[in-house]
This record gives sequence, structure tokens and C-alpha cells, in this order.
Amino acid sequence: MAGKKYKKADEVRIEGNKIFSPVRQKWLTLTPEEEVRQQYLTVLIDEYGYSLDQIDEEVNVTGRGSAQARADFIIWRTAKDKADQKAPFIIIECKADNVTIKAADYAQGENYARIADAPFFVTHNSRETKFWRVKKDKMPGYIEEIENIPHADASDKEIKELLSKLRVFKEKEFADLLHQCHNVIRNREKKDPAAAFDEIAKILFVKVWVERELNKKRKRKNLFSVDYLEEQLGDNPLDWLFQQTKQAYSTDKIFEDDERINLKPATGTEIVRLLEKYNLSDTSEDIKGVAFERFLGRTFRGEIGQFFTPRSIVEFMVHMIDPKEGDIVCDPASGSGGFLIRVFEMVREQILADADRQYNVFKEELIKDKTLSEEEKALQLRKKFDEIQKTIDQRNEGSRMWRLSNRCIYGTDANDRMARTSKMNMIMHGDGHGGVHHHDGFLNVNGIFEGRFDIILTNPPFGANVEPSDKIAESEIAVSPAAAKRYKAEYGDLYEEAQARVKAAMNKSIASLFTLPKHTRKKGEIVYGKIKTEILFIERCLDLLKPGGRMGIVLPEGIYNNPSLSHVREFTEDRAFLKAVVSLPQETFVSSGASVKCSLLFLQKYTEEQKQKFDETYAQAKTEIDDKYAGEIVAETTRLETAIAKAKEEKDTEGRKELQKELKAYLKEMDEKKTAESRQLLKECFDYPIFMYEAEKVGITATGEEDGNELYPRPNHPDYDEKTCLEWYREFLADPEAFADAGGE
Repeated sequence: MAGKKYKKADEVRIEGNKIFSPVRQKWLTLTPEEEVRQQYLTVLIDEYGYSLDQIDEEVNVTGRGSAQARADFIIWRTAKDKADQKAPFIIIECKADNVTIKAADYAQGENYARIADAPFFVTHNSRETKFWRVKKDKMPGYIEEIENIPHADASDKEIKELLSKLRVFKEKEFADLLHQCHNVIRNREKKDPAAAFDEIAKILFVKVWVERELNKKRKRKNLFSVDYLEEQLGDNPLDWLFQQTKQAYSTDKIFEDDERINLKPATGTEIVRLLEKYNLSDTSEDIKGVAFERFLGRTFRGEIGQFFTPRSIVEFMVHMIDPKEGDIVCDPASGSGGFLIRVFEMVREQILADADRQYNVFKEELIKDKTLSEEEKALQLRKKFDEIQKTIDQRNEGSRMWRLSNRCIYGTDANDRMARTSKMNMIMHGDGHGGVHHHDGFLNVNGIFEGRFDIILTNPPFGANVEPSDKIAESEIAVSPAAAKRYKAEYGDLYEEAQARVKAAMNKSIASLFTLPKHTRKKGEIVYGKIKTEILFIERCLDLLKPGGRMGIVLPEGIYNNPSLSHVREFTEDRAFLKAVVSLPQETFVSSGASVKCSLLFLQKYTEEQKQKFDETYAQAKTEIDDKYAGEIVAETTRLETAIAKAKEEKDTEGRKELQKELKAYLKEMDEKKTAESRQLLKECFDYPIFMYEAEKVGITATGEEDGNELYPRPNHPDYDEKTCLEWYREFLADPEAFADAGGE
């Protein structure tokens, strides 16, 4: 096939509906799958140094007479090994672009590697690449993820070392490296832990931005290095890059306009030297996330530990809430962003899986069409693939991924360091950071306001109080004119009404915005007492939900069983279905610096119809109880009022006062009795099952080490229970009544 000249024999060559295979030395029909394969070939050649005479493509690894199992690429240690048909070195299995590579894909790659007797295999698509070693002394199915595959010139010693480097060590290694950077700053600059962390945050932001810019320019080499920065930018490359990074994220207000990297040049150079070997853009988001959380936990344990929810608890709560595409999610006390990140990841996976499903449905139908040539089919397949890709390209405003990143994830934290950390954590996980802000979670600011969210997931701070002196300052609710215009365009009148509510409370106590805080009147003014932060968060979260919205919240167990907090429980029951309560072990949050025993509460806010039914049921219950005691109250009230009148006639002041006190006490007692009986009758008439579970193992020990986990399906599920809490809950949701009858509640 004639065509233009190419600089390299291994360059991806596309002409019309054809793509050239350098390994097979022929033009193939251009399909999306074939392009993924040929693109990865350039990586194997350019980055790993393998030559074409070491590689074979689309090879049947089962041999003649067997069911066909074709590996995308097989790589031999040397060209001679290939010529001599010795056992291969690496098996490459390429997958569709929008698939999140799962266990079934690993199994296929492992099967090919075992058949061919190869020690390494790779699962790859354009979104992620995973490297594996085959354990030949173990049964099939036992595989281990490792850091990388060997380069072509790797020595036997280097290969042996690589085989021993499990992926989990990479997480620990990166976390240790961040901690090492932190110590360099603390020791050289004499900064406190929080200030040292701030500098690490700035440099990580720089690194992520530089790598993204490089990727945009289609350069694969990691240029975040001391040599490159000094060569390109002169005396102060790090702060110059920081200013560029700030500009790139200027709309997010992550850093102040005058913020700089506050390190001596030599210290900054040392941090870059330590970090330069890691390419964060090529490191999987999960590895970065785990490493970053390890670093956060070690750095701030006992200082701001209350902001961190163990990863296993986050994972479980998100699965219990079960977010779907289109759900708008908020954490009004977002801390390091754990809940928001996991929702983002889970929904992103759903979107990509659906995109892959659409493509495969189209492909299967196209294959059945006998009227089209292979080239015509490839052309239609390519067209459909590109069409689907546009709907999931995060850069395309209005696409599914753009909406997820920019219109579905919201969070706020009153601590500016935590808000900044949350943004950075989300950027490292793939984005969605634009909806995270620094402001008080109790206030309507930046698109976070009542009745707007499908899901609330949060672990609010415990133990602190909202004091009467905590007033709403103008600076706390101010937004720029540009932001206000944007929010008005996005949310319409609801936004303006929400802003009007909080502006009307300017200079008043934060408690004045809520129903739960107790108050008295002094000289005609309402005076609020202090209230526990977690109690106020319960009301705030319920307010933020749309009718029918779902909520998962971590709460101290005193909320559930303290008699003095019955009004809080009743307030909640009046507004939402209690779906589930999961009690956690005492040690769950000890490693984060908190010793209080907690439970997880899952709610679903009433729809308007459900609320109406609840109110009607409650009103009927009150009427029934009122009728029950009406005659008795009239008789007793009449008796006491007659006695009071008689005492007044007889000018028996003391007797009259005692009788008046008796009447007041009686009416109060009967009012409390009627209220209690009305609520009891309400529960009988508005009855529904509630899932309750007491967990013993939740994935983390008191020292922060990994432990057995009975909350959701995973490899370290304890042996003493055949099902996890999540699996029991799924059964409960399928048939709550049957579950309760069987003793599951």
C-alpha cells in the first residue's frame, strides 16, 4: 500500500480505514481495538526497548488442535529465543478502552501466560495498564500485581528484583517518600507539621500540572526533574512553575493570589529530586490515593485526625448508598475528600462500562450484517466509537464525564487546609475537584444549599459545640460577582432564595438557621444555647437533601441511646425513613485520633407524598390519643379550676397558688403522656423494618493496620460469617418484610 514516509518503522501508521502492523508487516482494518494494540506496541518499542524481532502479534498460545486463545502480543527475552521457539517472556492482553480492567481480564492474561510458560503478563487499555507476575508454584488464579515489566536490557538481577516488587510496596514506597519530603522541609526549614504539609501540597500540585501539560503535548518522558527545570527556567524554576500552576487552577481559588513556595531554593531542589522518579500521571489513581491517605494519616494523626475516615468505612458507606450517574452528591464536612472521591470513581466506572456496553451492542449487530464489507464495517465501528468517546470525554462541556466532574460532586470544609487537601486529593484521583470549597458547611455558599442533593455522605466533626457567639459574618457567605452569576445561571431561583435566607440571618447566631438548637427569650430577643456540632449536622444534612434523597452519616452512639437526645431522634424520624444502622467497633477511629464509639446511620428523606402520609398518620395518632384522654382532662381540669375559684373567694392565697401549680403540673404531665403515646401509636401505624447490624471487624485495627472486614465483599472477609453486611443489606432491600420475619433485623 503506497503512502507517505514515516520517521520510524514502529510509528503508528493510519491511512484511511487501514492501520499498519509493524510486527506482521501488513495493513489491517482500522478498528478502535486495533488502534489500542498498535499504540501500545510503540510503548513497548520506544519506552521498553524491545525490537520487532522479539515480538509476535495475535498468536495462538494453545497450540494446534486446541480451542483458540490468542494473545495480543508475545515478547521473548531475545530475538534468538523467539527464533528457537523457547518459552516467551511477557504476554500482553489489550482491552477495550472504556473497560475498567477486572478479575476476569486478569484471569485471561494469566491463563495465556501459564499456557505459554511466561513469567510476566500485562493487561492494558488507554486508561490503565497493570503488570502481573505468574506464580508457577501456586494454583491457577493466584497472581500478584507488580510495579512494572522489565525493559529489554534488564539484567537477570534486575528481573529478579522486579519480580519481588509487589504493587502494594509501591503504595507504601510513595507514602514513605512523601513523608521523607515532609521531614526534609521540617528539618531544613524548621516548619511545624501543618506548614510543612502545605509546601508538599504546592509541589505536588506543580508536579501534577507539569505532567498534564506534557501529556497534552504528547510527550511521554517525565520532565519533572531538577535538570530540566534549571535548564529551562533559570534561578527559581520551582516557584515559577507554582505560579503557572496557580494560574491554571485560578478559578478554584486553591491558593491565595500572593501565595508562593516558601522554601529555600536548595530545599525545593531536594524535594524535586526526591519526587522526580515518580510520574503521577502514569501511576494508577488508586495507588496515588492510598499513598496520599497513608501520608495524611501519618502526618496529622492526633492533630487533625478527626477529618479522616478509614478507607474501609468510606468504601462500605458509598456501596450502601449506591450512587448512580446523575446523582448530585455533597459532603458538608469533606475533610480530605474520601467520600467524594469514591463516589466519583464508582460513577465514572459505571459510565465507562455503559459506554463499552453501547459499543459492543453496536459491534455485535454490525457483525451480523452480511451486506457490508469488512472495511465498511470498520468505518462504521470507528465512527460509532468516536461518537461514544465524545459523550465520555471529560474535556467536552456537557459530556457525561464533564457533568460528573463539574455538576455532581460538591463538598466543603471549614478548615482551609482540609479544603485544599480535598481538592488536591480529587485531582490526583482523576478530578471532580471544582465543586469543593472552603467555607462553613452550615451556610449556603457556592452551590451548596437546601433541597439540592440526591446523596449526602459525611463524617462530621464530633465533640465540638456551635456556640451562641458563632455569628454569620458577611465574609463567610460572600462570593465573587462572576461566581454569583454562574450559580444563578446553573441553579436559578433556588440559588437566590437560598442566598436570601442566609443573608437575612447576617450577624445572627448560626444556630438561628436551624430548628434543633434550644433557645429562650430575653428582653424580646431569641437567645440560643450551645449545641453539639454533630447534632446540627444532622439537621443540615437533612435540609440539603432533595425529597427522596439518601444519606449516610457517621455519628457517635450517644445520639442513638442518650435519653436527653430523644428530640433529635424524633426530629429525624419526622423527616426521613431510617434505612439502616451499623454499629462499629470501639477501635475503628482510634488510629485517626478519636476514641468515641460510632455507628453509621443511613436515611432516606421522605418524598412529598411520604411526608404528607407521615403527617396525616401523626395527626390521626394525636387525635386518637387526644380523644382517649379528653374526658379525663376535662374532669380533672374542671375540678382543679373549681377549687382554685373557691380558694380565691375564700382569699386563701397559699391554697390557690398550690392548686394552680397542681393544675399546671397536671397539664404538663398529660401533655407529655399524650405526646409519648401519640409517638408510640405513630410508630405502630407508620411502621417499617429497619436494618440493624453490629460489626466486629471493619478492615482497620486500633493502630491503623489492615484487618479482617465483614462490611463488604473483599478477599479478607472473616470466616465466621458467610455473608457481608452489604450482602445482608441487599437482601433486606429486596424484601424487608421477609427479612424481618426471618429474624434478620
